[in-house]
Amino acid sequence: MSDFSDEEQWEEVKRWLRQNLPWIAAGVVIGIGGLVGWRAWEARQVRIAQDASTRFEQVVDAFNRTDRTRAFTLVDELTRDYAATPYADLATLVAARSHVEANELDKAAERLTAVMNGSKDAEIRLIARLRLARVLSAQGKHDEAIAVLNAAQPGKFKPRFDEARGDILYAKGNRAEALAAYQEAYKTSDAGVVDPDLLALKIRDLGGKLADSATTAAQTTAAATP
Repeated sequence: MSDFSDEEQWEEVKRWLRQNLPWIAAGVVIGIGGLVGWRAWEARQVRIAQDASTRFEQVVDAFNRTDRTRAFTLVDELTRDYAATPYADLATLVAARSHVEANELDKAAERLTAVMNGSKDAEIRLIARLRLARVLSAQGKHDEAIAVLNAAQPGKFKPRFDEARGDILYAKGNRAEALAAYQEAYKTSDAGVVDPDLLALKIRDLGGKLADSATTAAQTTAAATP
């Protein structure tokens, strides 16, 4: 049995509440404030993404209308105001393509380099790297283009990197190395990353033989069989 009477116990509870209630209330307020803050942050991110998406659509529309002046203005605004979104990177890629079409290769290389080095999205960085290599090759900087391709692990983009490497080597005059690169790309062309028919044409033009991944696997199994 307690040493306190009911009245004494109640007085003790009230005394404890007076001492600790401010801290309890503060904890509740902080908890609610954190929840409200988190929801407000989420809503802000959604709004930013929507605004950036709308601006990106305006960029594409301006380029489609061949209004390059307006398009580049929108790209600059998008990269300035929504730099943290992938839409800024995508808009820069579209702008780089426009530069290539206008034979403004230096400007294209500048934009692609910025995306390759600055994008937060790994796949977008790889796409920019791949396109930069092709632009450098078009400028006659074949060795630099190969170095750009070799400086990253392409992952699922490996067939595209191999095909680009083949194109660059072919442009450089290294037909044997170009053929090997094309054949390497063709092995995984069934992944839908590259055009197998176009690769097959390139390989045949260089006098090579086709070997897909299934053939390679069968040859490996046969070689391993006693």
